[in-house]
Amino acid sequence: MRRGYLLAAWAAVSVLAVPAAAQQAEVSSTWVRAHETFLAGDELRGRGSATPDEAIAAAYVAAQFQGAGLQPAPGMNGYLQKAEIVRLKLQAPITLTVDGTPVAGAALLIGDGKGVEGALRVVPAKALSRAAPADAMIVTGDQPAMQVYRTASQLKSARLVIVRESADTKALAERLGGEPRLPGYLRGTVPEGRPALVVLPAAAFDALAKQGGARAVLTVPVAEAASVTTNAVGWLPGTDPKAGVLLLSAHLDHLGVQPDGTVMHGANDDASGTTAVLELARTLALKGRTKRGILFVAYGSEEIGGYGARHFIAHAPVPLDQIVANIEVEMIGAQDPKLPAGTMMMTGFERSTLGETLKAHGALVTSDPYPEQNFFQRSDNYALALKGVVAHTISGWAVVPTYHSKEDTVANIDIAFMTRAIQSLVEPLHALANSDAKPEWKPGGKPE
Repeated sequence: MRRGYLLAAWAAVSVLAVPAAAQQAEVSSTWVRAHETFLAGDELRGRGSATPDEAIAAAYVAAQFQGAGLQPAPGMNGYLQKAEIVRLKLQAPITLTVDGTPVAGAALLIGDGKGVEGALRVVPAKALSRAAPADAMIVTGDQPAMQVYRTASQLKSARLVIVRESADTKALAERLGGEPRLPGYLRGTVPEGRPALVVLPAAAFDALAKQGGARAVLTVPVAEAASVTTNAVGWLPGTDPKAGVLLLSAHLDHLGVQPDGTVMHGANDDASGTTAVLELARTLALKGRTKRGILFVAYGSEEIGGYGARHFIAHAPVPLDQIVANIEVEMIGAQDPKLPAGTMMMTGFERSTLGETLKAHGALVTSDPYPEQNFFQRSDNYALALKGVVAHTISGWAVVPTYHSKEDTVANIDIAFMTRAIQSLVEPLHALANSDAKPEWKPGGKPE
């Protein structure tokens, strides 16, 4: 039995062993550090998305939910939700033929795993947005490959985009880890189609650019790789079934173990958010039942595509229109130097009345000082916001230097800041859970 399982079991038992009277309805720095130490410790090896390590983290969160007195959510017979993720991988090199002749050196960077066949049209990059419909395009010019790809993706007909090899495409291939980016999807759903982005060596590209109208055939041999992701879900029932539900969430996965053996501990991203959900669950449960029910969720597989949140939305234990607000907590392990001491940012603050409501009751939240980063669209809250739920993410220093680095460890977490920040949410959330007020989108704030 792995040491991680023993530690998780010990942690759960230790919670149950503490008499309720000895537990305080306030956030404890001891608890904050304990959760961080376990979730971001060596034993969980960075909680890689859809790995056994992620599953242990989810089991730990579930045990803490149960120890805090939370119940299984409506329709669930336990505290865990599991979903199978299917990811496509190349099982052999791609082939590209033009008028039946193989083109040497073709490399796939992005695709949907499907082959393409169609007439090849030569399109200058500067005219791409106005291009006539075509299945296959060879795009000339020196625009960055991803810029070309994003523009082509907006064209409904484009299924194959061919660009010339350059320093830019080599850098892109390196950022993708040396393997093409192929889709993943939840078992039982249909993956979203997207164009294939293929790079050709300069000589082959230049020769092909002279062959407009030729017949191009791309073959992409793929195999499926399946894995399981795990959500942890806890439920505090409300006293009024008609009052709606609050959803407090975070993602519990991180980047796991890298190919070179480096463990990406993810203490800030997002053990800190998971710790916040655990402490909010414990303190709000100790304060007693509220008018509204409260769902506490720790999602799996955010880092590889938000699969845990997507599965939760598709199998929500309460109808989505009953969720009056969602607060996702992400990366609250460090103070942002741009913000007042102790203050966190709320993504999309100006889009709804939720931030103002929480702030009026003492929450240390304010608007996002990095609007150019589009953080509102970059966390699990966004999938719910697209469904109409007033959903935002609360963060600390969103551009912290340790982001997605091996330095994101417990040693670099500001436990005192985390404790104060989480505490500032307790009373505002308790008040909202006892209120008839319902946060609303402001005009133009709801994403479409």
